[in-house]
Amino acid sequence: MTMEANRGVRVREHPDPVHFPQADEAVRSVRPEGAVDILFVNPPAPDEGIWIRSQHRVGRRSREGMIWPQVDLAQMAALFPDLDVVIVDAIAERMGWPAFERLLREKHPKYYVTQVTGPTLQNDMYGCFLAKSLGARTVAFGTHVTPLPLETMRAYPVLDFVLRGEPELTLRELVDVLGRQRAGTDGEGLEPAFRERLEQLFAEADPEWRPAGDIAQIKGLVWRRGEEIVVNPDRPLIRRLDDLPLPRHDLLPLRRYRAPLVGGPYTFIVTSRGCPAGCRFCIKHVNYGNTVRFRSPGNVLQEIEGLLELGIHDIHMYADLFTVNRAHVLGICEGILERGWKVRWTCNSRVDFVDEEILRVMARAGCWMIAWGIESGNAEVLRRAHKGYRPEQAEQALRWARAAGIKNWGYFIIGLPGETEETIQETISLALRLPLDLALFHIAAPHPGTPFFFEVVEQGWFRPGMRWEEVDMDRCTVLEYPHLPAAELERWARIAFRRWACRPGPLWTFMKLLLGTPSLWPMAVRIGWESLGWMNAHPHPAPSVR
Repeated sequence: MTMEANRGVRVREHPDPVHFPQADEAVRSVRPEGAVDILFVNPPAPDEGIWIRSQHRVGRRSREGMIWPQVDLAQMAALFPDLDVVIVDAIAERMGWPAFERLLREKHPKYYVTQVTGPTLQNDMYGCFLAKSLGARTVAFGTHVTPLPLETMRAYPVLDFVLRGEPELTLRELVDVLGRQRAGTDGEGLEPAFRERLEQLFAEADPEWRPAGDIAQIKGLVWRRGEEIVVNPDRPLIRRLDDLPLPRHDLLPLRRYRAPLVGGPYTFIVTSRGCPAGCRFCIKHVNYGNTVRFRSPGNVLQEIEGLLELGIHDIHMYADLFTVNRAHVLGICEGILERGWKVRWTCNSRVDFVDEEILRVMARAGCWMIAWGIESGNAEVLRRAHKGYRPEQAEQALRWARAAGIKNWGYFIIGLPGETEETIQETISLALRLPLDLALFHIAAPHPGTPFFFEVVEQGWFRPGMRWEEVDMDRCTVLEYPHLPAAELERWARIAFRRWACRPGPLWTFMKLLLGTPSLWPMAVRIGWESLGWMNAHPHPAPSVR
């Protein structure tokens, strides 16, 4: 081979302008079969445990083993009949991060809409990281990001949008605006009747509402404009809850939901939003203020009928305060009785929002257990918390319920302002006197945005070096009172539960219920083992209780 045949002889330097290939759009446009428009997500737990996340309640570990149905996601999904939507409840499915990542790649959503809570914040943002890496727009909502949108967005650049307050209408408008900008579509698949219904929802909630031309005009939205984080004006609350479409319960893993003493699957029905009470520690201040809005009894009954058709007969009437309006409760109960439905249901209540007659009617209509927010046995602690009732009212209300055949579940809080070792002992003494079938003793948690939170900030009661993941009602506390340090609050919470639970009465009641419902045995063993470990962690000599 001669030198002239070697092409390398003729090559010279030629630094011409370079045009690197741009393949981003081509890759982004390739989506797998089965890809969806919106993935609504309750992400995996940080520790493979059972955690509670909700649109308007606190995030916490579920020591009682209660798996909360994601009715919030089902309600949001109902506003998108024109799009492909999927709900992934990783908590109910007991799905870890590796399996979740595989599912995320399979669904390859355009929008990733996630529940977010303070105690699981960093964990939840990992889901946004995975979704963002696949090209999804990431959207978060809940009671942590509503009062802390700037802090959350600054700390986690993978988060594109925050929906403050009620998320439904803000998300619908966001998807419509971005769809119009991306592909010239704007809810084109909506039936005219549903489009008209949506427009009525927007207009009744906000008389000033006009269809948004860009995301800067979407009320309730937090978004990024380059390096700037923009907080749009607040969105007014939905006025008529009946105008919302019924939640898409069919998209939920209904058979996976479990609760203490419930022998089979169950789900939630949101009967109202908000509560007129002024409890300073309550998270409902964050999303709903002091407002209260009702769904009509007929609208609630329509949802119950749909659940019966899906084979669900156990329901929790999921409201901040189910018994807030006596006539409303009567309307629902009478509707159930008139139809002859065999439903078993539970609810939340306050001891000063019931009477003997209404409890009897509730029992006839299928109510078999009430969760009571009792909080403390000390009148001064209750007064400072703006709870608004007297300790003796608790004894009366729970005895009325017991006489009507309704079981009582009591919630107590250790560590509210004004708490001392003496007031904690009063709370334990009250719990021992009350006719309770279940009891939980939480540690006070100053959730961002609540009046209690601002009091803790002002008084300097936050423990040094606290993280949002530690604002947990269950196992630890961020509170550090001068006279009650964090370790003491945690110790007293364990003492209180041990004193209540380790008695013949509660143990025998629990055994009788288990013997009658074998399907509860696995859950009972798990909860019992976990509770035993928590009660006996870092044991200290237990003080006497008066």
